[in-house]
Amino acid sequence: MRLRILGVLVLSVAFVSPALAHPAAGRVFSLGAGLAHPFTGADHILAMFAVGLWGVLARGRAIWLWPSAFVATMLVGFALARMGLHIPFLESAISSSVVILGLCVALAIAAPTWVGAAMVGLFAFFHGFAHGVEDSTASTIPYVAGFALATSSIHSAGIGLGMVAEGLIGRVAIRVMGAFTVLSGVFLIAS
Repeated sequence: MRLRILGVLVLSVAFVSPALAHPAAGRVFSLGAGLAHPFTGADHILAMFAVGLWGVLARGRAIWLWPSAFVATMLVGFALARMGLHIPFLESAISSSVVILGLCVALAIAAPTWVGAAMVGLFAFFHGFAHGVEDSTASTIPYVAGFALATSSIHSAGIGLGMVAEGLIGRVAIRVMGAFTVLSGVFLIAS
């Protein structure tokens, strides 16, 4: 299993290039902007949705722990970016999160709960960092609350759709959604 996870990571990093999902840097910071931001980039939606789907496949604590780890670590990334930390290849890391998380779903990788939490947390750090590098001229707290809430709602949508699909069709339906996530991530990277 460790070799499978390592293989997924190595292969997906080989295909990563910037998605440039954050062209609106320097825009308005408000609760509404925070709520809207995760929905403005396909990379955000796909990665966060995949976390929910993967949690459904993993069952148990992963279904709530992985999305919670994502939101918490995303907030850490945001805070460190606001403190002036610089990270190279930020967009590449975000793009790779779509492909890697999609592969985890498509291949139904059965990672231990703590490994899955660490993986989604790592990707969440970069997503949060991207939020934080955008210049703020207004209050940051409403914006952060908005994007944390929107992120949680996308995770919930992934969990909900995954549970419905699994109940109606079976686990293969979730894996197919993971494959579509991978293909969408590759398309984002290529475009």
